Amino acid sequence: MEFRHLGNSGLVVSEISYGNWLTHGSQVEEEAAVACVRAALDEGITTFDTADVYAQGRAEEVLGRALKGERRDGLEIFSKVYWPMGEGRNDRGLSRKHIVRSVEDSLRRLGTDYLDLYQAHRFDYATPLEETMRAFDDLVRQGKVLYIGVSEWRAEEIERALKIADDMGLDRIVSNQPQYNMLWRVIESEVVPVCEREGIGQIVWSPIAQGVLTGKYRPGQAPPAGSRATDGQGGDKMIRRFLDDEKTLERVQGLAPLAQEAGLSMAQLAVAWVLQNPNVSSAIIGASRPEQVRDNVGAAGVRLDAELLRRIDELLGDSVQRDPALTASPAQRP
Repeated sequence: MEFRHLGNSGLVVSEISYGNWLTHGSQVEEEAAVACVRAALDEGITTFDTADVYAQGRAEEVLGRALKGERRDGLEIFSKVYWPMGEGRNDRGLSRKHIVRSVEDSLRRLGTDYLDLYQAHRFDYATPLEETMRAFDDLVRQGKVLYIGVSEWRAEEIERALKIADDMGLDRIVSNQPQYNMLWRVIESEVVPVCEREGIGQIVWSPIAQGVLTGKYRPGQAPPAGSRATDGQGGDKMIRRFLDDEKTLERVQGLAPLAQEAGLSMAQLAVAWVLQNPNVSSAIIGASRPEQVRDNVGAAGVRLDAELLRRIDELLGDSVQRDPALTASPAQRP
């Protein structure tokens, strides 16, 4: 495993981190989830990402139990807040009330007294950004949160948060957590330049495009049983935009010989590809089996040459999505 600073902060994270969206507490049994966490630890992963909304709190609980007994100072544990966690009017969004209540619930479920990074899971248009930033800053001053970040925020939203922090003397955000992979590059034209300038690191999710970049989804064939596309609990919806495009699936199959030339599996090639971006601090992998963790971690420290990167771009062509407008939060508080 290799390690990187989270943006320009002093926090060092494993360049491959482990996330449990759609797996812990829902897609896989707890025994399998714990086995995946143990495999991640064995492979040198120290950074673990979750969120309160994942399986409505159960993912945090499973991760907390899986990490119990580990030296807390040797881990970086991240969580997020924004999505609904109840039926009440204030059980959602980025109001002070929801943030303060949510962090206490996350700490309890995870079995820890602080989070290394607490992230705004989306931008909340219904709450003054000053209120959100002050609430996050209070958590930092209380020692419940060490760093703050955001997820899937647009460039102008990140800039607004930074200006408020600077004007009010508040803690600045140090990270953004966007979707990013060979096929989904919407952060490159606007978000990444702002973040590079401001010292914010990307913690990217879906580096293998929910499994599409492993090549297991073949054009004209039904998805493999037990795969993300057959999940039925949210994963199938996220992956649908790729599976409905046979041209993209055909092009992905063309990555196999390129991966072979590089001495990598297709999953390793995909994870290594996102790590070539110097603004990426960590790539989040997920798994339902320990062998998937061990395979993905093989991308750590890999350097892809410029010619291989050029050939990947040429192969994927217009299957790559680059429109920055596709980074968007719900217009109304959910």
